[in-house]
Amino acid sequence: MGPETFIKAIPMACAVIGEDERIRALNVAGEALFGSAVVGRHFAAVLRQPALLDRIEGALASGRPAQSRYVYTGAARERTFEVAITPMESEPGVILAFDDVTALAEAGEMRSEFVANVSHELRTPLTAISGFVETLRGPARDDAAARDQFLTIMESETRRMHRLVDDLLSLARVEDTERLRPSGEQDIAGLATSAAQSLNGHAAEHGVALHLEGMDEPVFAPADPDQIMQVFTNLIENAIKYGGAGGSVTVSLAQVAHDPRLRGPGVIVAVTDTGEGIDERHLGRLTERFYRVDTHRSRGKGGTGLGLAIVKHIVNRHRGRLRIESTLGEGSRFSVALPTA
Repeated sequence: MGPETFIKAIPMACAVIGEDERIRALNVAGEALFGSAVVGRHFAAVLRQPALLDRIEGALASGRPAQSRYVYTGAARERTFEVAITPMESEPGVILAFDDVTALAEAGEMRSEFVANVSHELRTPLTAISGFVETLRGPARDDAAARDQFLTIMESETRRMHRLVDDLLSLARVEDTERLRPSGEQDIAGLATSAAQSLNGHAAEHGVALHLEGMDEPVFAPADPDQIMQVFTNLIENAIKYGGAGGSVTVSLAQVAHDPRLRGPGVIVAVTDTGEGIDERHLGRLTERFYRVDTHRSRGKGGTGLGLAIVKHIVNRHRGRLRIESTLGEGSRFSVALPTA
């Protein structure tokens, strides 16, 4: 069996390079990656990445296998491949096998970015607390007014770090269970009502009127009650915080016989505020970890930048859909659609 026949059975992209350093054959996945027109061309004219070219030339000259990395820049997105370069035993030449490791590379980048973000979020309050401690030990040692002011700020920063750690742990727990779909039926209307009632005092403090609509009758759906309660609490609390004093927040529930997003019947709980709204350019990124529309304002209100990321993962676990709509100057609407069957 020749190499051309052999590579047809391999699902990953493969290419055969002959003794003349030209591409002799591609399998189906290889043609999808490079196009069939490259057959017969010199491999350097097709691959064009020095590190990979050096490894191929070395394998052709020495007859020893090698590995390298190839970054493919296509129309849709950049893809990363680990390339195994294997000399052929029956004749001179090598076989290239392209293993797509894009997901692993992206996961590594996400982990690095996540660690950097967490470090930054913790470093800010820790720096402030460290500075206040140094001041209290020195210039403000006998200044009662300054001491009380600094201790108040230190308490606030400590609470924010606690909230950040709690949200990180919550996010980790949600991600661990995201593939396990809840099975127990829960009253979604009752959970939304409880979440709203628990925030009545918070709304009053901010001068926000809180209204409920469509919660008169129970509506059941498969759900994890603690997680769905967390979703509603987060969305309502955000609406109160950023909806603006003197405004209103409406929590509404509606049942639908068929929702195209759910491909079946569902229940939609929407949280609508009358605040200043969010610029359209931010809407697609609001559920990213640590993404904030206004960093200083969010931190000042105690936000960790993880709330909507947690909401997204919980909704995904329930096979639901989160939709964010907003118009500057007119307010925002966050709606959660959950399948009822």
